[in-house]
Amino acid sequence: MSSETLARPTLIAPSSAAVDASGKARTYEVRTFGCQMNVHDSERLTGSLEAAGYVSADGEEADVVVINTCAVRENADNKLYGNLGYLASVKRRHEGMQIAVGGCLAQKDKNVILEKAPWVDVVFGTHNMGSLPSLLERARHNGEAQLEILDSLETFPSTLPTKRDSSYSGWVSISVGCNNTCTFCIVPALRGKEKDRRPGEVLAEIQALVDDGAIEVTLLGQNVNSYGVEFGDRFAFSKLLRAAGQIPGLERIRFTSPHPAAFTDDVIDAMAETPAVMPQLHMPLQSGSDAILKSMRRSYRSTKFLGILERVRAQMPHAAISTDIIVGFPGETEEDFQETLRVVEEARFATAFTFQYSIRPGTPAATMPDQIPKEVVQERYERLAELTNRISWEENQAVIGREVELLVANGEGRKDADTHRMSGRAPDSRLVHFDVPAGSEIPRPGDMVTVVVTGAAPFHLIADSTDGAPLRVRRTIAGEAWDRMQAESCGVPTPADASGAPRATGPVSLGFPSLRLQGGATTIPIYTVDDSER
Repeated sequence: MSSETLARPTLIAPSSAAVDASGKARTYEVRTFGCQMNVHDSERLTGSLEAAGYVSADGEEADVVVINTCAVRENADNKLYGNLGYLASVKRRHEGMQIAVGGCLAQKDKNVILEKAPWVDVVFGTHNMGSLPSLLERARHNGEAQLEILDSLETFPSTLPTKRDSSYSGWVSISVGCNNTCTFCIVPALRGKEKDRRPGEVLAEIQALVDDGAIEVTLLGQNVNSYGVEFGDRFAFSKLLRAAGQIPGLERIRFTSPHPAAFTDDVIDAMAETPAVMPQLHMPLQSGSDAILKSMRRSYRSTKFLGILERVRAQMPHAAISTDIIVGFPGETEEDFQETLRVVEEARFATAFTFQYSIRPGTPAATMPDQIPKEVVQERYERLAELTNRISWEENQAVIGREVELLVANGEGRKDADTHRMSGRAPDSRLVHFDVPAGSEIPRPGDMVTVVVTGAAPFHLIADSTDGAPLRVRRTIAGEAWDRMQAESCGVPTPADASGAPRATGPVSLGFPSLRLQGGATTIPIYTVDDSER
């Protein structure tokens, strides 16, 4: 793998549009709606803007607002045009302000966005993110909106500059696009056929992240376990997991999302036999009914799905398995729904993201007969949510008393200040809130702490000290990277290394998604508690 020819970085030239008439750098904000892939893309957009000379608005009113859109959920259009309607009034009083719309909805709607919101300056798609700075410059110079939607990938997103949110954890894209034809999904039409990065490129990016202080990476793709199809190696993903696990300093490897039809035993073996690969698996079920799975064009059935979970748990007994489920797909009967409840009960998911089916124009399911009435879908959704929440709570209660090592997180515990706790992720990705007894060393985000779980709720665990003993903290290179990032953000000189020279921070690469990204990027995840629609 090390002999692979690496893709060259895409260089973004400084832009004359990145400064105003007085010579001051113009500010930007990136707003993200959607999935992990969109979060990854927004970090690339942020990096490209900064490479061109723009600076983060840091919460102030921005000169350039970029909206990275999602086309999966029913309310995606309403969310976009609601934002654009508000921004129209802001633009009228903000001289020189520009608005850009990109992502999946832009790829789908193209010129419709300019017809509905003519005050938008730039529309770009999923295949040409690196063009954003030049499109902004062209729109400003010509005094008219610029629309550029490509039908195929211009440059692999991972070659673009990026600005990471996290000092300790990062996304690494291994592929883009999807070769599946699920009848409910618009993504393949917008992202295109699967394109795989060469293994050497992926491993080089992981190494760069580790050199920069990251100790956790998440491998990302629309269907990660079909990785290698483009270059003819059906064992490529398991080989990649094993190779990544040999990188010194990399402590945690995760991936999302696989497809049950292509999930093979060599991947399970690689997960179990590679210590750095975490005992966590997100395996989308979508439905427990074989008839509905066939109608969805999902090329597996419930027996195969449950068999995968059984083999995973045979090798990793403490693995936490999560899933996606759609309720109310066209033609779903009560008997079909009961099959979903049965499979969920047998599967014992640690977490289940449940969605009410909604029509997405352009998908085969949108024109299927027997669309389910909204009130029926809502009632089934509530029954499923009650079941999945009960199972999540029971599975979390089973963890009480277990000793776990947590990767200390930044900003994941919304009530940490009120409860005087900190938060971290267990190896299986469960969120754990822990207290810090008096006299303990205070861990930094990126450090590791060892705790004993003392309490459970459906969506998190508690680890409070029972004896007041000092917290067991393991300082890491990721914690040191956090210190450097904080020092630089405050204008403090970077600490010197052992030779006396300033420590190099290295190129900032990918990042772990959060509700608030540094560098002017706001993210609204696809999996939100109060949004049941997909």
